[in-house]
Amino acid sequence: MNKLSFASDYSSGCHPLVLRRLTETNLCRSAGYGTDGFSEAAREKIRQCCLAPEADVFFLAGGTQSNAAVIGCMLKPWQGVISAETGHVCGHEAGAIEAGGHKVLPLPHREGRLAAEDVRRLLEQFRADEAREHLVEPGMVYLSQPTEYGTLYSLRELTEISGVCHAAGIPLYVDGARLAYALGCPENDVRLSDLARLCDAFYIGGTKCGALFGEAVVFPRHDTVPHFFTMIKQRGALLAKGFVAGLQFDALFTDGLYEQIGRHGVAAAERIRTGLSACGYPLFIEAPTNQVFPVLTPAQAQALRQEIDMTFWEKLDEGRCVMRLAADWATRDEDVDLLLDVFRRCADQG
Repeated sequence: MNKLSFASDYSSGCHPLVLRRLTETNLCRSAGYGTDGFSEAAREKIRQCCLAPEADVFFLAGGTQSNAAVIGCMLKPWQGVISAETGHVCGHEAGAIEAGGHKVLPLPHREGRLAAEDVRRLLEQFRADEAREHLVEPGMVYLSQPTEYGTLYSLRELTEISGVCHAAGIPLYVDGARLAYALGCPENDVRLSDLARLCDAFYIGGTKCGALFGEAVVFPRHDTVPHFFTMIKQRGALLAKGFVAGLQFDALFTDGLYEQIGRHGVAAAERIRTGLSACGYPLFIEAPTNQVFPVLTPAQAQALRQEIDMTFWEKLDEGRCVMRLAADWATRDEDVDLLLDVFRRCADQG
């Protein structure tokens, strides 16, 4: 029996317009390592969207490589990176940051988000500690937009965190693995130009947002990390066929496709949220983007997982659990209809 696939937002290939672009250029011979014309065209479109004409843009294979490369290159050897305890670098990257010689410094989260005041307090505590020379110095702040819980930083929250970072002289880095679903969300008020203005580095996700693979790392100010190209190579993250990633981002940033993809995934998730609530399923968190977190009894979870591929998220009391459903650019209306039918049939299972 084929299960309905809602476990992740990278379970399909690529958007048809991206695939068409790849097919059209398949036999074009291109320079390697992202030095080709397709990649430069994509970089220029990203710069224009970010209102950052001097930005450095690099194409990497995936999110973990992007996070490890950026964080590893921006931190000094004795420094660590501040993250929400639910941050991707903290729990879902197999210790990639620590393997690079830097500690992740977790802070409590508020629906997946860091609070500027908590960041400020940690920095002040470090500087007031007489034994700080024996400690890992907080050297960067990492956050993601959307968060691991599908929630969003508002422009006010991002501005406050940016202010704390820059007052302390440390960089702010944003993981945008699902950035299309933030940009396409009606509740969002943070644009690419805001990220470029407030952050020292961020990446635009492709893997979960319509590309076969690939992320675009953006340094809004030129030469923020000198020799970053070389350091990508040193970390084994440089694509020989870099033009394949460049082509995909060229397509994603043509005629507003990237945000269209996000709007589609967000609308599908909203249909799921509305349908689950109508069936009586509580939601663990009211995330407005493309991820949905229903709370299930043990019997419901067992029955639903027979027919739906979804992700276990966390345990609650009395055996209940939180599961995650992820919609994306490829989620069809009929898939959502089938999903909700299964949830309706299992609603009465205690």
